[in-house]
Amino acid sequence: MRQDRFLLGILIAIAALVVIALAMFFTRQDQQDYMGENSPEGVIHDYALAVINGDYERAYAYLADARYKPSYEEFRKAFLYQVVDPSNTGLEIGEIEVMGDNAYITVYLLYQPSDPFSSERRSHEVAHLERQNGSWKLLKMPYSFWAYDWYQPTPKPVD
Repeated sequence: MRQDRFLLGILIAIAALVVIALAMFFTRQDQQDYMGENSPEGVIHDYALAVINGDYERAYAYLADARYKPSYEEFRKAFLYQVVDPSNTGLEIGEIEVMGDNAYITVYLLYQPSDPFSSERRSHEVAHLERQNGSWKLLKMPYSFWAYDWYQPTPKPVD
């Protein structure tokens, strides 16, 4: 009788730990917060997070007002039609170089393999930001988060 109560107590404790672990897993699962637009690295972080979360209006607000800026619809459709697809890409912010109203940031891209026999691949590119009206805005980002034709003139056919 005494052993049955001891065993029952152990089983109840294990069940309680399982319930607590599951609750923590589902409530804290990859929640990241926006950093704020006060710094170039904050803008890159917030832009990438907005894109990954599908908040295209917020992501579009981080783009610089410059010649050949894509319209919001062009921007949104690039993600919806997977012309730009960050789904298997991680992003790590590296070295930052600020020169006046321009910032150049090394961005490391971490690509997840699509098969079980490959390992993670890592590359680096440079993001370019410009300070406009006191806020940092993006002019260029690496491909997985940026379409190749944004901020580029539309080619005209040759006669």
